[in-house]
Amino acid sequence: MPSEEGKETDDVVGAARAAPASAGASVDPTEEPTSEPASDERIEPDATADPPARVAELALACTRFVATRYGVTLDFTPDTLSLVDQWVRDARKELQERPEVEPLVQSTAGAYLGEVIRRQFGGRWFVEGEESGWRLYLSTVYCAFNPVGLIREALLLDTAEGWHAHFELDPGEREGIEARLAALPEVDEDEYYAPTTRYDVVCIVVEALREQMRARGLGDVRFTEEDYA
Repeated sequence: MPSEEGKETDDVVGAARAAPASAGASVDPTEEPTSEPASDERIEPDATADPPARVAELALACTRFVATRYGVTLDFTPDTLSLVDQWVRDARKELQERPEVEPLVQSTAGAYLGEVIRRQFGGRWFVEGEESGWRLYLSTVYCAFNPVGLIREALLLDTAEGWHAHFELDPGEREGIEARLAALPEVDEDEYYAPTTRYDVVCIVVEALREQMRARGLGDVRFTEEDYA
């Protein structure tokens, strides 16, 4: 757990570089916005495919809640995650009086965060069973995690055991990724768990893994659900 002075980043957080708040968008919150291209060399089919119905429902609920509360419509781009940061901070304070809202916030914000990541890098959701067992399997690199677990940790400001918020990596790649993340600047506790920070770390991890794959001549390899089984 982070100290009061700050915490070195590990395999689920990164440098504190919060995304700027969106200036707003004239998007109907009841309609799913158009996906952004993946950040790799080409548009990934898994970045533009429809998510599971349950994920789509929860992510769109997040856009409605944020629009109602802050007057800004989320459009599934990374810049809007700063609004999710604020919603999580506000919800964290309100949980003291209304603990029953915790599952709603973590489910909807987690689905939204996962969708932002999926639409940028490509991936497929595994959503069978309880939400604690959900995963987002990335397609361009071997990396899986539970976005709902990430939001649970942001609400708790602590590790959420059993929610799979940490990256699941190939054992041969873990050491190099951990070394890269360990070299990042320290951040305070709030930023350590913030959705924008988690997104920043995913960017770092994906790029590092892609560099390794390209160096081995594996730049065209794509991972499927079967690879994660």
